[in-house]
Amino acid sequence: MRRFLLSLATGLGLLAAPLSVADAADETTETEACKGCEALLELAAASPLRKDDRARDGARHPVETMAFFGIRPDMKVGEYAPGGEWVSRFLGLYLGKQGHLVGLFFDPTSGPFDAKTQAGIVASAAKYPQDVATFTGIPADRFAAYTLKDVPEAEKGTFDRILIPRMLHNMLRWNIADSEIKTMRALLKPGGMIGIEQHRAKPDAPYAYADGSKGYLRQSDVVRLMELNGFELVRASEINANPKDSADWPNGVWTLPPTYALKDQDRAKYQAIGESDRMTLLFRKRP
Repeated sequence: MRRFLLSLATGLGLLAAPLSVADAADETTETEACKGCEALLELAAASPLRKDDRARDGARHPVETMAFFGIRPDMKVGEYAPGGEWVSRFLGLYLGKQGHLVGLFFDPTSGPFDAKTQAGIVASAAKYPQDVATFTGIPADRFAAYTLKDVPEAEKGTFDRILIPRMLHNMLRWNIADSEIKTMRALLKPGGMIGIEQHRAKPDAPYAYADGSKGYLRQSDVVRLMELNGFELVRASEINANPKDSADWPNGVWTLPPTYALKDQDRAKYQAIGESDRMTLLFRKRP
């Protein structure tokens, strides 16, 4: 299907010109699902530029996840803590022509970051637009980035979506979740949304296991955290669920791919399990 879409898009010149949102997306529902955008997401996923990234699509479901988050190709979208930039490269292809992708990096002064780490955070934000531009072939001025310490005043209230992919556990264990979420909330338009993908602990997991230190959080705790910070749950999905993950590893989520923390153990065992069981949640900014 992706090869067909790619061939069709190439033949029609769609990859060389901006895609029409009016042609691509059906009218959105009250939850702002972007059902009509899935074909355009498929085109981005099928790009030959993603040949090295595509191996993880089966575990991370970028097309289905971004469609669930209701991301249209003309939106302004922030990605929190881009890290390895796997999501950024996908979204850069999808948003680069019509929309706007912004890397949102930790406030370097907010957590347990030493001077070297703080400098690294600032440097990562500075090079982010060029990183995405180099991968996509789209000019760097189509992308932006800044730390949450240095948010330009004009940026507040301008974002349609902000994504927090597999990072909320670190925000909690570093004690920066409330401050970072509040800053992101200020960036969103009225009714703007935050999409969260997060390693999921069992509902009855003890606090010592579900406090972020093992990478897993209880879904009910995530919902409460977001509610306390001015959001309401719009919908939840099992797109990134993995029932093979027992979510009780002594060494935490890093036991599983892609990290394989237990280097001396049977790698094939963890390959067979795959990446973690993850919740996928969409929250709307409350008035």
